[in-house]
Amino acid sequence: MIEYKVGKHLRILFVGINPHPGSYRRGVPFSNNKTFWYLLNRAGLLNEDETVLRTDRGLKEMFDTRFLPKYRLGFINLVDRPTVEVTELKRGEEKPGVERAIQTILTCKPKVACFVGKVTYNKFRGMRDCSYGWQENIGVSRIYVMHFPIRGPADIRIRELEGLKRASRTS
Repeated sequence: MIEYKVGKHLRILFVGINPHPGSYRRGVPFSNNKTFWYLLNRAGLLNEDETVLRTDRGLKEMFDTRFLPKYRLGFINLVDRPTVEVTELKRGEEKPGVERAIQTILTCKPKVACFVGKVTYNKFRGMRDCSYGWQENIGVSRIYVMHFPIRGPADIRIRELEGLKRASRTS
């Protein structure tokens, strides 16, 4: 199971749709394909030796001990149930998670809430299509929809994350 990382004074709260079974087993989001973690590191949101991020043990230790307290980054999913494909989710299964995410954003007041991929934000808003980039704020938190981290050129995602890093310092 993946423990949510939330708290006051978050710079960025990442919102995912649901865990992959491998990530769920490891207890770390996006650990089945560690690209997300390399991107965070290369964008300067983490300051870790990449050898730490490459191993399940090192990544878990960083996630459990430094992700929230040192980097002031948080993470939640809309659905807790692991699936290989997002299409395996049942219609409406995200509704309790949407309410939890709204309450988390309003209570914790992250400078930025970043939705990982359009599917996540579309499920959150009950929409069919949205744009990447900045969305309407929720409370005092700026909302951003980023490209899914494991598809497409890494430089696009790194630029997005660098922009989030800047926004989380100034907002």
